[in-house]
Amino acid sequence: MPQEKPDLRTLGEPVRFKRALTLVLMTLVLPGSAQIVAGSKRAGRWAWRVLAGLIAIVVFLVLLGLVWRSGTINLMARPGTLRTVQVLLILLAIGWGALFVDAYRLGRPLTLERNHRLITSILDGILVLSVVGALIYASVIVNTQRDFVASVFGNGQKSKAEKGRYNVLLMGGDSGADRIGTRPDSMTVASIDADTGRTVLIGLPRNLAKVPFPAGTGMAKQFPDGFKWKNCGAECLLNAVYTYAANHKSLFPGDPNPGETATTQAIQAVTGLKINYYVLIDLAGFRDLLNAVGGVTLDIGKRVPIGGGTSPIKGYIEAGKNQHLDGYHALWFARSRAESSDYERMTRQKCVMSAMLNQLSPQTVLTKFQGIASASKQVVKTNIPAGELGTFTDLALDAKKLPVSSFSAVPPLIHTGDPDFALIRTKVGEAIARSEALDKGGSGGDGKTSSTPRSTTSKPTTGTTKKPSKSPTSSSTPPANGVDDVASICKA
Repeated sequence: MPQEKPDLRTLGEPVRFKRALTLVLMTLVLPGSAQIVAGSKRAGRWAWRVLAGLIAIVVFLVLLGLVWRSGTINLMARPGTLRTVQVLLILLAIGWGALFVDAYRLGRPLTLERNHRLITSILDGILVLSVVGALIYASVIVNTQRDFVASVFGNGQKSKAEKGRYNVLLMGGDSGADRIGTRPDSMTVASIDADTGRTVLIGLPRNLAKVPFPAGTGMAKQFPDGFKWKNCGAECLLNAVYTYAANHKSLFPGDPNPGETATTQAIQAVTGLKINYYVLIDLAGFRDLLNAVGGVTLDIGKRVPIGGGTSPIKGYIEAGKNQHLDGYHALWFARSRAESSDYERMTRQKCVMSAMLNQLSPQTVLTKFQGIASASKQVVKTNIPAGELGTFTDLALDAKKLPVSSFSAVPPLIHTGDPDFALIRTKVGEAIARSEALDKGGSGGDGKTSSTPRSTTSKPTTGTTKKPSKSPTSSSTPPANGVDDVASICKA
């Protein structure tokens, strides 16, 4: 014959109190265990099955991530996967909360003294709010991630690495009320080794004139001798390619992004590199993104004006080590033109990019993800498909462990008004070859590395090819022209 459950009132008050607390804590450590011990064993076993299934899924993903990190990230970044995770987190929150309530009931709170009942109630309430709240917050983060991926990344065409490298064009665009259209005043190619993540930042000045375009493109037919026009004058510079293309969409039939396409084509012809993807960052919203990640810390060698140009100088970002810059000051550090050249400005922009790469930790992303995602949706436009998120996240994690090298096509090596594009392509090749030599056991710093690395493509058939310019030798070239660790210019 089945036995009746014992009357808890025959137990001493301290024992009943300890029993009630234990049942609640057991639910925290192992959901369903309280039901197995003192309630419905069937409900407890179902809870254990669910828990075992979730643990198995997590273990599988961890093991998969160890052997195939990029594929795992790609899987987890899919909107459909993220929606499933969001629903599971909400259901887990509801189920776990119900188990806490049931564990409290099994503790028979009405048989406890008033103070003991109050303590048990408070503990159970805190645990319910903490566990359920954490799971609901996690579901909100997952939903934000899903919305972010869907808004920023699309279903664009996947671009394969060209001879072992991904080349991503990073553009910083100003589209304020005082500007005509969007002009990407900051253009940097991040050339990334597809195996190691080692990165070379190639800076291109906004005032580069006569830029060529690849043969067969609409812009090459319109400007067979490079980007110059009899009525255009000084406005026909690299940063004006975007606006010109946006205003002449007939040259790009069926292309929804003519400005990005034309700028990418120009950069390809200038550098000799195949550009896999572009990322356009609106500098007007960059401040919010920097604030979302908590700012950056830099060693600044020279104070930088805040303001200038058409507006008065309102202050300075002072020089010094470990200078922490919030979004407002970091933006001015990156874009200020007063009391400096465009080329110094390019170096500062690379400093900020390097600092974000080095200082943006997984903990920061996790704790501030909603702010980062919200700002990024307003700031970032890219043609990197969502399916490639894992690839570039994987490379970014590897890149954080390695120094970033750089080359800038600036004077005195390059005369921006009449550029030697053949020389630019040669120097880009040397910069990449030296970077690659570091992963092959070479010094990469003696200048003896081949100037034709595996990453360079054939030279464009349009544009001007000239004899090497009579610029100073490499020994007298400023650091921005060499293959230097960005930290030697501005430590981040």
